[in-house]
Amino acid sequence: MSVSITEISFEHHRPAFGIAETQPRISWKFEGTTTDWEQTSYDIEITRDGTPKVFSNNSSESILVPWPDVALSSAESATVRTRSYGKEGQPTTDWSSHSTVETGLLSSEDWQSAVPIAADHETEVDGPKQPVLFRKGFSISNASSARLYITALGLYEAEINGKRVGDHVLAPGYQSYQFRHVYDTYDVTSLLTAGDNTIGVTVGEGCVTQSDGSKQTVKSDLSWQADTGPIITSEIYDGEVYNASLALKEWTTPAFDDSNWLAVKELPAPKGSLVPADGSPIKRREERKPEKVFLSDSGKTVVDFGQNLVGWLRVKVDGPGGTNITFVHTEVMENGEVATRPLRSAKARDTILLSGNGTLTWEPKFTYHGFRYVQVTGWPNSTTLGGDSITAIVVHSDMERTGYFESSHETLNRFHENVVWSMKGNFLGVPTDCPQRDERLGWTGDAHAFMPTANYLYDASGFWRGWLKDAWSEQKLNDVFIPPYYIPSDDITDTDRGRVRTPTAVWGDVVVGNPWALYQTTGDSQMLEDQYVGAQAWIDKGISRNEVGLWNRSTFQFSDWLDPLAPTDDAGAATTHKHLVADAYLIHVTDLLTNMSTALGKTEEANKYASQRSDLVNAFHEAWIAPYDIIANVTQTALALGIQFDIFNSSERSTAAETLRKVISDNNYLVGTGFAGTQQLGFALTSINATSDFYKMLLQTSVPSWLYQVVMGGTTTWERWDSLLPNGSVNPGSMTSFNHYAFGSVADWVHQKIGGIAPAEPGWKTVRVAPEPGGNITSAKAEYLSPYGWVNASWAVDASGLSLEVSIPPNSRADVVLPGNETVTKVGSAFIIFRSESNLT
Repeated sequence: MSVSITEISFEHHRPAFGIAETQPRISWKFEGTTTDWEQTSYDIEITRDGTPKVFSNNSSESILVPWPDVALSSAESATVRTRSYGKEGQPTTDWSSHSTVETGLLSSEDWQSAVPIAADHETEVDGPKQPVLFRKGFSISNASSARLYITALGLYEAEINGKRVGDHVLAPGYQSYQFRHVYDTYDVTSLLTAGDNTIGVTVGEGCVTQSDGSKQTVKSDLSWQADTGPIITSEIYDGEVYNASLALKEWTTPAFDDSNWLAVKELPAPKGSLVPADGSPIKRREERKPEKVFLSDSGKTVVDFGQNLVGWLRVKVDGPGGTNITFVHTEVMENGEVATRPLRSAKARDTILLSGNGTLTWEPKFTYHGFRYVQVTGWPNSTTLGGDSITAIVVHSDMERTGYFESSHETLNRFHENVVWSMKGNFLGVPTDCPQRDERLGWTGDAHAFMPTANYLYDASGFWRGWLKDAWSEQKLNDVFIPPYYIPSDDITDTDRGRVRTPTAVWGDVVVGNPWALYQTTGDSQMLEDQYVGAQAWIDKGISRNEVGLWNRSTFQFSDWLDPLAPTDDAGAATTHKHLVADAYLIHVTDLLTNMSTALGKTEEANKYASQRSDLVNAFHEAWIAPYDIIANVTQTALALGIQFDIFNSSERSTAAETLRKVISDNNYLVGTGFAGTQQLGFALTSINATSDFYKMLLQTSVPSWLYQVVMGGTTTWERWDSLLPNGSVNPGSMTSFNHYAFGSVADWVHQKIGGIAPAEPGWKTVRVAPEPGGNITSAKAEYLSPYGWVNASWAVDASGLSLEVSIPPNSRADVVLPGNETVTKVGSAFIIFRSESNLT
């Protein structure tokens, strides 16, 4: 029996390289078989400049423990390892492996007067801009260490001496540039040689440490040169045009002749502060080969990759000079052709022109597409179109996968995979609503609904931390304290979409709901404190209220967006009154702010918001319950919100519960909720002992239902319940995406109630294991990489009863509740098998 430390991390970084924190908090995970193992103390060894120092602390904490040493300086690295001691009679871990942490450039002076530069020529206006190449030669002697610190007013890709720098794509990502402009840090030591070197990049600054310890800086200034190359245009909506005959061989090597290149000019400094990223960069994560190449009804060549994905193509093709090959990317087929109408104005089209000088291997650099199908025109006969010549590259933010689920129900398993694919396809620096059409924005309502599911599937804590920083920066703009509908946003008026920013429930409530959800996952009270000010400003100042404190009835509301009965051309025309939904969520987020205040030790504020919530519940009753038999709208959403947000009193709750079950039964167990109601529906039913009803809903395959999209061939979750109609045609609505994650929020219920695991306290120190089998599902398994290590729960039922296997990592514990039994069994770290004799299917 043993215990070991498997991983050290710093703050929420993956990896902790070029970070902003000078005293990064340290966490470590465990694995092992010792029962009830608990840490009583720990050692942290920090090595700086070759000198190790050991710091000891009598503490059971292993998550986000304070940095024990003096603060790191700018661009300083340290190696860290840890050792943990168990209780008396329990083993001590060996020293962990070493992990490295390194800070980035922490002040404007560290940039050594580097400036943004642009090619000294007229640029395109009112259209896509041609990417520009920048290069600079420099000489060094032997380098012991070299770092490249780089960002761009747009996107960049860098090379040194003909070799690509790093593996980030679409860098530096997307953020609220007027407040926060991310730069990336790369170790480029291995790319340099003694003597002449060349860097080729959109814009950048580098720093070299010589073998004698002296430093040499190569910065972006007016000594660089610029030119255009083979990329004619490249942007996310319309795609890339690449002319291979204009390729510049070895342009990032010292041998290249740049005598005809343009000079550069200095640009104004970025508006936002130059800062390292909080979340992981976007990277290539997978590759997929075609599953089928076929002809459309009109005779066009179409490649089917079998999976709706986000990324681009890599092609390897040879053909005559001037050959024009065009790739049009779509998610679905309709009437025997690729369906481009859902793209709206986005062309989603890449074009390459061959040079005739041999085989071209090409990928686009500064665009991405959401697609399963690619229509190919102009492909030369000299190259076979297939798995050897065309590959789909899947890209997304490089978050660590943490959560898994599977069951005996194969269609449900496929739906869960669809949820994962939609998260991957929409987490590209920001949580986008969809990845294919002319939008791809960080809509707040979608993120609010999906965040608990996202936090189970991936470690998205750094991702959310950066996005929520932007949320607060945008929210406090001009002191109106109103979150925009999507983040990043353009300005206070959102003029590009024809809307003036106004306070809106559910969407605006993201600044309360998401910090609280993030705290449940991480237990990070510092992050919660950072985000508290935005949550409080929204409740105190941002919401437009009527005379009793509920929502002003004149406010615009998205409300229960895309209710299945909403008209095709009016997604907000839900069957539940918009302000009923808004008021219910106001009660909910006020309750969450009470909880946030309590968690942060803000007793006075907690009491204030608890009192506000009580007043709001009374006002809600007067407005929406008292004048009616049950509630103003007897809908799945209205009843579920009233139940789940504890708005009904005890006598009303019983009637509401009975009514909700009847409404669902009368609707043949089909879904009747939109964005606002869907995430809450399953939990509301479970809270009234109607889990069996929700199983009937969850496993339905008729429209509208979650599994309908699976039986219709969907491989991601859809924006509309009927994005594809039963006859196989695309929904005629202008908003018809086949890759939206919002309705995938039901996976949170799946993880907790079928998989059976959830945090019993913020940060997963205590795990709740409480599966609720049903729906004739005979087995299920959930696995989650908690801050302490892997949590596993798997169960199976047969005629003799239920068997539940539970694995809890060292230094954590669990509350286990068997189905049909309210008894809580408390266990420490262990692998334990529980048995129940009743048949629970």
